[in-house]
Amino acid sequence: MKAALLVTLAVVAAASAEWIDIDWSRVKPIDQFDHYWQRLPAELQFLRHARPSQRIVNGQEAVPGQFPYQIALLSNFAAGGGLCGGTIITNTFILTAAHCVVDGAGALATDGTAILGAHNRTATEPTQQRIGFVRDGVFVHPSYSATLIRNDIATVRLNSPAVFNERVQPIELPARSDSRTFAGMIGTASGFGRTSDALPGASDVVMYTSNPVMTNAACVSAWNIILVSDQNVCLDATGGRSVCNGDSGGPLTVQDGGESLEIGIASFVSAQGCASGIPSVWVRISFYRDFIEQNSNYVFRA
Repeated sequence: MKAALLVTLAVVAAASAEWIDIDWSRVKPIDQFDHYWQRLPAELQFLRHARPSQRIVNGQEAVPGQFPYQIALLSNFAAGGGLCGGTIITNTFILTAAHCVVDGAGALATDGTAILGAHNRTATEPTQQRIGFVRDGVFVHPSYSATLIRNDIATVRLNSPAVFNERVQPIELPARSDSRTFAGMIGTASGFGRTSDALPGASDVVMYTSNPVMTNAACVSAWNIILVSDQNVCLDATGGRSVCNGDSGGPLTVQDGGESLEIGIASFVSAQGCASGIPSVWVRISFYRDFIEQNSNYVFRA
């Protein structure tokens, strides 16, 4: 059983509410920040200067409005800002990964901005809603572990409610009675993550790719039982199709009765490169129904 090296997926930026102007010149991969590396063991430090392939290979640009639940989440920390993905679950709450709102020292983001309804996150599109959040509105799983990458889930309360329209819609989450593992179904990953080794930052526009959802047994054989557990779900990376830096916190969805159902939150990929063919690993949403209900106003269907 081989243990693949890993790297979380976030990228970096700015903050607050109403229409918020953002200094995109501050955006850079989070793995260029000291606090990202300080949490990793000594044997992984050599990767600081490595340049693995970091892109969604064979992904494609979304049609504007194709993923109305997708957001860009910008979190501010003492050492800089971080760009991640996330999803709308109600008009006041966002679902994302814990490592998107917690820095390497364990401090919560001071504040930030959720960009809803965007196709090009850097443009002043009339479809966009840029809504701020503050530290008191960040709720991280109490057992989140950055070093073990366990319980990598958080909710974020917006400072003001989003207005739902055809470009801004909440995502459905698995009902309490839904015991499916989703293995074998086609999973779709979307986000604003890196698309090329040549580009230092993330994609301006929403990209997406699809591959089969794996059984956990198959994922464990590609990774290591210490890293992948029941709280995770994995997406096959055949063809190099994978999420990458900047996609953290974003959704893994399947089609269920003609509707999109979010089953995972982007957590980590192999440090051998996003296009390495090693499965991407996600937080399994059905494992965290209680946490989500207790830390948002989302109510799961029975």
